[in-house]
Amino acid sequence: MAPYTEPMAKWTPKHEAPEPLEGPVVATITGGTILWFVLFLVQLPFYGWFDDHGHLWWLWTCLAGAGLGLIGIWYVRGRDAAIKRAAAAAAAAGRGDTAESATS
Repeated sequence: MAPYTEPMAKWTPKHEAPEPLEGPVVATITGGTILWFVLFLVQLPFYGWFDDHGHLWWLWTCLAGAGLGLIGIWYVRGRDAAIKRAAAAAAAAGRGDTAESATS
C-alpha cells in the first residue's frame, strides 16, 4: 500500500484560531521559576541518592528550569514594557499629543 502523500496545502482550517490568552504573564513565569529553584533546593540534600540510582538528571533538570525561567522573566518583562509603551504612544497619538511633548 502506498503511503499517504496529500500535501498540506490542501488542508484548510475549519474555524479560526482563538485569540492568545493574556494574563499575569510576568507573575506566572516568576512563579514557575521560583518553583523550579525550590525543587532544585529540596532535592540537593539527596544528591548522593540520586547519583547512586542514576537519577541525577532530575536535579539538573530543576536547575535548568530555574535558569531558563530567569531568561523567561527577562523576556516577558521586556515584552510587557513594550506593550505598555505602545499603548501609551497610541493613547498620546489619540489625544493629538506627540511623543516629544509627552517627554518634555
